[in-house]
Amino acid sequence: MQNSVLIIEDEEDLITTLEYNLQQEGYRVLTALSGEEGLKLADDKNPPDLILLDIMLPGMSGIEVCRCLKENPDTKRIPILFLSAKGEDIDRVVGFEMGADDYVVKPYNVRELLLRVRAIIRRSQENPTQKNTNTASDKQLGIIIMDREKHRVWVSDNEINLTAIEFKLLTTFMENRGRVQTRELLLDRVWGANVYVLPRTVDAHVKRLRVKLGVAGKYVETIRGVGYRFNEINPGNAT
Repeated sequence: MQNSVLIIEDEEDLITTLEYNLQQEGYRVLTALSGEEGLKLADDKNPPDLILLDIMLPGMSGIEVCRCLKENPDTKRIPILFLSAKGEDIDRVVGFEMGADDYVVKPYNVRELLLRVRAIIRRSQENPTQKNTNTASDKQLGIIIMDREKHRVWVSDNEINLTAIEFKLLTTFMENRGRVQTRELLLDRVWGANVYVLPRTVDAHVKRLRVKLGVAGKYVETIRGVGYRFNEINPGNAT
C-alpha cells in the first residue's frame, strides 16, 4: 500500500520541490498552504502516514496546528516532522514537547529529509511484537500496562496517548528495565543509526514521556551524566 505524506507549507517553491522528491520515492503527496487547510486534509477517512509541518505559517501557526492534531482522537497518532527556520535548541525542545517526532531546520538537505521521512514512517508502522519476543513479561510493569500490538498504553487503568517515538522509547525502557540506557544507546535504538538527532532531543522526549505517564513517570530514573534507567520496583530520582 502506498504511504502518503501531507505537506503543510506556505512557500510554494518548497512545496513543489518536496512534492516532486517525495513522489519520486513512491509516496502519495497531499499539500496545504495554510494550517486550516492542512487540518481538514489530515482529518480525513484516509489520513496521511506523516505530516511535514512548517512552523512559521501565516495565520494559524504550525505549533497551533500540531496542538489541534494531537488533541483530535482521529489525528493524534499521525507522526509530525516540523520544518522550521528556527534552529536554536530551545526551538527544537518546544517542537518536541508539542508532540513532534522530528525537527528539521531550513535550509535542509532534501536527501537527508527523505531519509528522516522514511525512518519515521517505518517506526510508526513496524509491529513491535515481531521483536524481543523472548523478554520477560513486558505487558505490565508496576502500574503501566502496554498492548504492543495495538500500540496502546494505560497507567492505573487510564489510557494515555503516546507518539510513535514516545511509545518506542517506553518500550525500550521496559525491555531493558533495571539497566542504564545512555543517551547514545537510546538514540540508536529509538531513532536509528542512520538518523542524525541531537542528544538533547532524548532529554526532551523523556521529559514529555514522564509528564504523560503521570505518577508512573518516576519509574524513569535519571542517572546523572550518563542517561536513564527504568525501575518500577524502587523508583528513584526522576528529575
